[in-house]
Amino acid sequence: MWFFGSKGASGFSSRSTAEEVTHGVDGTGLTAIVTGASSGIGVETARVLSLRGVHVVMAVRNTDSGAKVKEDIVKQVPGAKLDVMELDLSSMQSVRKFASEYKSTGLPLNLLINNAGIMACPFMLSKDNIELQFATNHLGHFLLTKLLLDTMKSTSRESKREGRIVNLSSEAHRFSYPEGVRFDKINDKSSYSSMRAYGQSKLCNVLHANELTKQLKEDGVNITANSLHPGAIMTNLGRYFNPYLAVAVGAVAKYILKSVPQVCF
Repeated sequence: MWFFGSKGASGFSSRSTAEEVTHGVDGTGLTAIVTGASSGIGVETARVLSLRGVHVVMAVRNTDSGAKVKEDIVKQVPGAKLDVMELDLSSMQSVRKFASEYKSTGLPLNLLINNAGIMACPFMLSKDNIELQFATNHLGHFLLTKLLLDTMKSTSRESKREGRIVNLSSEAHRFSYPEGVRFDKINDKSSYSSMRAYGQSKLCNVLHANELTKQLKEDGVNITANSLHPGAIMTNLGRYFNPYLAVAVGAVAKYILKSVPQVCF
């Protein structure tokens, strides 16, 4: 019988931290982009990768917040290699600008961790007039991956090391709209459901990773693409929840939710 927190064949459990799981891993010489690295599990991902010697590019919407996080990580991990770059995933112009600026640095790219996201927000449109959760959680990352894929292929080929693309999805992908992805009703405010729209965007993260896996295999490229559910974690992702629901969740959170350090990509 499986118990919450019990160890599996790997020797780790749902309660294991990213730092514990990566103990002994040497990431020296690797370069990673982590989107949404100024809050929540993005911060911990950047910190642990830095701890293992990875050069981390923190792709964040608010560069002031990103700079503060970078400062905090460097205090904990002296010698950490961190850069902060602006990226607003809800804006396709911002995504294109980020990709162009990244490529102009000449940096390699071994790991692309598409982590950033918003959850269950009221109906809003992005700068490109696209429902905000779909634009931010899926389209922004889809375009970012497409624009940086050649850089990843070159890095993998020249370094002879496997590249990794990770889409942060959610078990919520199972609870999209009944018809799945409503491409013809993305901006339909009258039938909008904040949680189903979130599930829809997370379903797209899964489908994106699945199709990438197929194409990369057909092309013979040494890059893997994965989508994952990190577990139910105590972050600020639920800031749009009904206040009463937020209080209820908070009362039991420490008993049923994972802490941010327990995220494992």
